[in-house]
Amino acid sequence: MSKKTVILIMTVSFLLMAASAYAEGNVKYPEGYRFWTHVKSMTIHKGHPLENPFMGIHHVYANKKGLEGIKSGSFADGSILVFDLLESINRNHASIEGKRILVGVMVKDQKKYKATGGWGFEGFAENSKTKRLVHDGGKSCYNCHASQQKHDYVFSRWRP
Repeated sequence: MSKKTVILIMTVSFLLMAASAYAEGNVKYPEGYRFWTHVKSMTIHKGHPLENPFMGIHHVYANKKGLEGIKSGSFADGSILVFDLLESINRNHASIEGKRILVGVMVKDQKKYKATGGWGFEGFAENSKTKRLVHDGGKSCYNCHASQQKHDYVFSRWRP
């Protein structure tokens, strides 16, 4: 094999690895999500099966398409759901929000995310818009959400 061929193979391999790494991180930070529709809130306490890593106060938001999906049970491409996870602090017999733990995002695109039920998954650490927490292409998120297949892999339900 010539030196040029080896360099070409190495270059192509590097580009494919870079493209794969980019594909894992292609769910964008949901700018302005706090102005979307607030769907629900819940608190996960110590002892819940998902306490690690999701203990705290969850606020779930949906963009317009996501809201239509929450109401109908069928999510169109372009639906985005966000859960804003905050530390829960008990003070004066009340639970109040503490620091942000993460912002979790689900984006519906049946072609792009075929391997994960048509959803792209990402988590952004604390208040960062760039520090990503999902490093497996969303497979671990999808594995948990698979229990909700009848509801298009979404845990949240609409409460009229």
